[in-house]
Amino acid sequence: MKPEQVPDSTAARPIAETDPAAIAAPIPAPIPDPSPAGKPGQSFLRTHLWQGLAALLVVVVAGGLLLRWWMGPQVSTESVLRRDFVQTVVASGHVEAPHRLDVGVQITGAVVRVPVTEGQAVKAGDLLVELEAAELSASSRQAEGAVVQAQAKLRQLQEVQGPVAAQTLGRAQATLASARAALARDQELFSRGFIGLAALEDARKTVQLADADVRAAQMQLDTTASSGSDRALALANVAGAQASAQAARARAGYTTIKAPVAGTLIARNVEVGDVVQPGKVLMTLSPEGATQLVVAIDEKNLALLALGQPALVSADAYPSQRFTATLAYINPGVNATTGAVEVKLDVAAPPAVLKQDMTVSVDIEVARRARALIVPLSAVHDAETTPWVLRLEGRHAMRRPVRLGLRSGGLAEVLGGLSEGDAVLSTSAPVKAGARVRATPMNATVAAPAASAPK
Repeated sequence: MKPEQVPDSTAARPIAETDPAAIAAPIPAPIPDPSPAGKPGQSFLRTHLWQGLAALLVVVVAGGLLLRWWMGPQVSTESVLRRDFVQTVVASGHVEAPHRLDVGVQITGAVVRVPVTEGQAVKAGDLLVELEAAELSASSRQAEGAVVQAQAKLRQLQEVQGPVAAQTLGRAQATLASARAALARDQELFSRGFIGLAALEDARKTVQLADADVRAAQMQLDTTASSGSDRALALANVAGAQASAQAARARAGYTTIKAPVAGTLIARNVEVGDVVQPGKVLMTLSPEGATQLVVAIDEKNLALLALGQPALVSADAYPSQRFTATLAYINPGVNATTGAVEVKLDVAAPPAVLKQDMTVSVDIEVARRARALIVPLSAVHDAETTPWVLRLEGRHAMRRPVRLGLRSGGLAEVLGGLSEGDAVLSTSAPVKAGARVRATPMNATVAAPAASAPK
């Protein structure tokens, strides 16, 4: 027997035998099997394709790494350039006048007026401090009165005592002449016997007294003369009174303290009502005129300094306004605590903005080389002992010894061992002598024409 056959649901049947509703319905398409198991050829090809790509990527990466290893590390190089080289010593300091004036008083007194303030510019003769002056003014007027009195006595001697003494002398001389004439008559009468000896002696005594009066009047007149003692005493009294008056005026003048020179007040330590006394500094005055810069230089740069060296200066408050100065003084000693040497620079034409004690930055030019070979110190190994560099020769970094000259601001002058245009490697590059390298030029650090030594 033939087995019973089940009709295929997907097979075509006559339309008459189908459901009338199915006449209008579409016949569904067969659904493909998503599993690759149904297509073993394509799955195998895809798997081997991915494996091949992965292997190729590994080969490419390994080849790149091998090529980079063979070519060496990539490093930056700097060229040895020829430039004008200026070596400077850089330091900071402050502005200082060659001297300062401390203003005080010469007497004890109470302050009644202080018309100036700290930082104010004053002229010579301007009032700074005024003290109470009533008592000293009265003493001055009293002394001036004593001068007037002494001068009046001198005038009295000249105008009264002198003429009176002259008249007294004249009368005494007339009396003496009369007494001598009377004595002559009495002697004649005595010789004739008309008078006695007593009368003659009286006449002689009269002459002697008259002569004594003449001598006394003459001496009195002499004392009033220009070389006489009375006149000398009167002149001495006048001089003494004038000296006393001058001293009184001077003491009265001590009550006003004035600026001795033009300058700027940089300190004020007095107020109205204070009782001040000699020895106390009331104000400090910085005179106008010469200006100096006081700078501390590290002792390691002492050998580079010399008097007359030029410098370029800028105040920290006004960095864009630069001016020149000249090295004028080098302290012969070194500060044992700081290891610094104090130097002073003269400023011939200080700018108006420069103030006392202002902080400044100073570049002292200590050496200059025209068209010098310059190499960065960052490319020099053992710079303080036996300097050498790694110079790029082809694709290799080769060790070459060099001789250095001036050194300043991270740059050094090359005296031998390198030529203009040579490329050198930094000391920080992880490269050994003779190694292959891939160089990247970088010349910015040696393009500057001037450099500065550390302070």
